Amino acid sequence: MAKVELKQPIVEAIKEQLDGAKGVVLVDYRGLTVEQDTTLRRSLREADIVYKVYKNTMIKRAVEGTEFEPLCADLEGPTAIAISKTDATAPARVLAKAAKDAKALELKSGVVEGTYYDAKGIQVIATIPSREELLSKLLGSIQSPIANFARVIKQIAESKEGTAEAEA
Repeated sequence: MAKVELKQPIVEAIKEQLDGAKGVVLVDYRGLTVEQDTTLRRSLREADIVYKVYKNTMIKRAVEGTEFEPLCADLEGPTAIAISKTDATAPARVLAKAAKDAKALELKSGVVEGTYYDAKGIQVIATIPSREELLSKLLGSIQSPIANFARVIKQIAESKEGTAEAEA
């Protein structure tokens, strides 16, 4: 069997994982301890993020002609790829949090919702809360004035009842 035939299924697997991906981040994982890597992989799995180590040439072949093609410039040295199909900022957020504990982990670049970001850009993306967090903050800010209004109405009603009982 030729080398190309052996590599083609790997390239196809990468393409399949990238299909419909909202966020993709490349990292340099050199120097991570087994414990750090295990913790990182667990947190990525919990966030529904695919995290794999592939040869750079395989990733290059898989991203050719796609929105992820700008990542080719950063495919040097040991590279792992984190892919999320549900939350665009999740890979950057989880990896940046892990990089605080594991100084050896280095974010290289990424593509979030079709836009390429370098290492500094990915660090900024990592600070953006998840969609669920943003929605809950929005609902909280909408709910607060309504709750305050309801409390005021209740206090007015209670004070009226107290006055009515005093008159009786």
